[in-house]
Amino acid sequence: MNDDIISIGDMHVRVAGHGPALVLCHGFTTTGEFWRQQMGAFSRDHRMVVPDLPGHGRSASPRSRRYTIDAFVNDLVLLFDKLRLDDAILVGLSMGGTIAQRFALAHPSRLRALVLVGATPHGLGPDVNVKNVLRAIDTLGVTKASQAVIDRSFGSAASADLVAFAREQVAQTPEFVAREAIVSLNEADSRAQLARLALPTLVVCGEEDAITPPAESHALAAGIPGAILQLVPSAAHFPMLEQPERFNAILRDFIARIDNRGGA
Repeated sequence: MNDDIISIGDMHVRVAGHGPALVLCHGFTTTGEFWRQQMGAFSRDHRMVVPDLPGHGRSASPRSRRYTIDAFVNDLVLLFDKLRLDDAILVGLSMGGTIAQRFALAHPSRLRALVLVGATPHGLGPDVNVKNVLRAIDTLGVTKASQAVIDRSFGSAASADLVAFAREQVAQTPEFVAREAIVSLNEADSRAQLARLALPTLVVCGEEDAITPPAESHALAAGIPGAILQLVPSAAHFPMLEQPERFNAILRDFIARIDNRGGA
């Protein structure tokens, strides 16, 4: 698979494949590399668009900008404009799921469908209280604080190598980015607006997820008309990494379903 690496605004973006667009948006302090098990699997029949959000991974982190949910939504708007994306499927992980909800509510005509992975309709799961995260950053520094969250993010079947990969990835986010992003994520609340989401929507959660527990995904799916909920056994907060074959099958089935009904 040959990837194109491009810069859009403050984002480092990987683009690969041809066909209907799949835009994959990662979560808090993670990176586009968390979608590595989907890039090759779907690029044969989809145009894969995978940004590192500003301040994350290999993207720029200028102090002159904001690192809030609304700012990240605006980054996605720029990405959609530059790549001339319409009728895309937007997949959001964790914080990326919050960004995806906000994008879908503001720009529904630009999307064909929505996929929310380890996401919530409001703030964070109880295990990642914003005050505790900020206190951990103050005490341990942002790298160790982010890695502590990572250590609680994987299920019992995850390999040590997979956890080590994730710990390395989250170490790239500067402290000032993490602080602003976690406060904004904690404040985000789409509960009163979920009924407006008329897009086909898939909600996916690992059965062992302690960061955004399955109850959060149940609430999210219950609030979105017609949403499909899929729980992934032997996975926690990163089912697309922990159980990629199962996750990819769920995503393929969802895409086939909306293909068969014309996305309606």
